[in-house]
Amino acid sequence: MSEPTSAVPGDDGVPRCPWAGPPGLMRDYHDTEWGMPVRGESAVFERLTLEAFQSGLSWLIILRKRPAFRAAFDGFDVDAIAAYDDRRVADLLTDAGIVRNRLKVEATRTNARAAVALREDGGLEALVESFRPERTPEPADLTQAPTTSPESVALSKALKERGFTFVGPTTMHALMEAIGIVDTHLVGCHRRGASGLWG
Repeated sequence: MSEPTSAVPGDDGVPRCPWAGPPGLMRDYHDTEWGMPVRGESAVFERLTLEAFQSGLSWLIILRKRPAFRAAFDGFDVDAIAAYDDRRVADLLTDAGIVRNRLKVEATRTNARAAVALREDGGLEALVESFRPERTPEPADLTQAPTTSPESVALSKALKERGFTFVGPTTMHALMEAIGIVDTHLVGCHRRGASGLWG
């Protein structure tokens, strides 16, 4: 039996995107966070960082490790991370609570430093927000949900030009979905339009 691709009722009768699944972390994330506006430099930086760490892994792994990520990376305080020396990076690579990928850990420090520099031009939050499309997708099922967009390609390019790494178009599209810049809750999902940013 194939997995459903359109919005399906859960055990509580509420229709959701099929990846929300049974009660648990994924459903809670879907119902309370995914697609909702995120404000503030550290909050946007956290989402950008976690999407980068998720690359090649399941989002459930990242959700389970999120408290450890927050503790390890000083609550995603950009100034604190930008000041990390090589010893701190080495210590992070011994932390079993997070994903111990040297390139991604080093990218987090690199990106924090780039985010600090970006403040002179309005900051990370404003830059990401500036790539909001004029229209949002309206996928009826998962096969219609895009994984990139012209805007995510352009955001990726803009961030790379400013010194960010691990910010490819697919990762940036996932970020845009996560913070409500696009709404890819499926048509029929009870969270469709929940952000209030799209009619």
